[in-house]
Amino acid sequence: MSRIEKNNWTNWHHLLHKAIISDAQFIPKGMKLLIAVSGGQDSMALLTLFEDIKDVHNWQIYVWHGDHQWHSKSSIYAQELKSFCNNKKIKFYSDKAPFIDVSTEEKARNWRYEKLYDAANKVLEKDEVANNVYILTGHTSSDNAETFLLNLARGSNYKGLTGIPNKRLFNDFYIVRPFLHFSRADTLKICEQLKIPIWIDPTNSDLKLKRNIVRKKILENLEITYPGCSTRINTFINKMNKYEKERSDLSKLALQNCLDKNMIKRDIFNTIGLDARSTLLNQLFKEKFSKQIKSKNIDNIAKEILKKNTGTIDLPNGMKIVWNKRYIYLTN
Repeated sequence: MSRIEKNNWTNWHHLLHKAIISDAQFIPKGMKLLIAVSGGQDSMALLTLFEDIKDVHNWQIYVWHGDHQWHSKSSIYAQELKSFCNNKKIKFYSDKAPFIDVSTEEKARNWRYEKLYDAANKVLEKDEVANNVYILTGHTSSDNAETFLLNLARGSNYKGLTGIPNKRLFNDFYIVRPFLHFSRADTLKICEQLKIPIWIDPTNSDLKLKRNIVRKKILENLEITYPGCSTRINTFINKMNKYEKERSDLSKLALQNCLDKNMIKRDIFNTIGLDARSTLLNQLFKEKFSKQIKSKNIDNIAKEILKKNTGTIDLPNGMKIVWNKRYIYLTN
């Protein structure tokens, strides 16, 4: 317990530690943890708490920083963050992005995960398996609420409203988000209480970025009008997550009941309503395609199968959905 006592075990440490030990498989003991650190309050709070409790869980801590070159001081921030990690004897990795690679939010996100994957492979020692390295990001419940509103505005389906997953497999490595039960206000309090340095990125106030519009213009005003709304949005996200999992499990059972020789029996399929038919098709497509097909397109396919006795519709990856009077099936 010397490590805990030396670092003045706070309520923040306790909340994180309690969340970790409640699920032994979430971040198992003995893992190598590669933490994505921008220098902002969320990732610095994440790094500090995990550095403080690492000995309790026998973890090794590594840091990756991505310099997007979006502002004039980005290289200075990267160097200061490197010095911070060096002083704590934390192995530091960084990458600098050519502007063209991160010219949009989506490109920047894709670049970050590509470089995180490369850094995780560097952390991985010879003859080790990828599951020994976990990638951690500092996403909070505030990020979750923003993502929900963005996806809602874009017209996302149920899956898009289930929020940011707290753990998912990314190529060979798990990406884990242990701070989803903390808000952005919480991470600021952590940094202030523990006197953690932060490097504020001026682009966080750039209203050309859609997420910043949601953060500054929508959520902040919603919190003024309806205090605590971000917490309630996250509660709803959790309910949607459970609903989506339940829906997926029931869809699998229903799909199995409609199958005959790995083909859907059309007479059973056409007896149920449009929403249910679309749900079954979505389940079928999820098992075959990595990228989700739009809900509108799935609805149109379901309508065509009901309306016409025979037909063929092209799908991604050179596949087709084909149907006749008796069966519906996928083929190349």
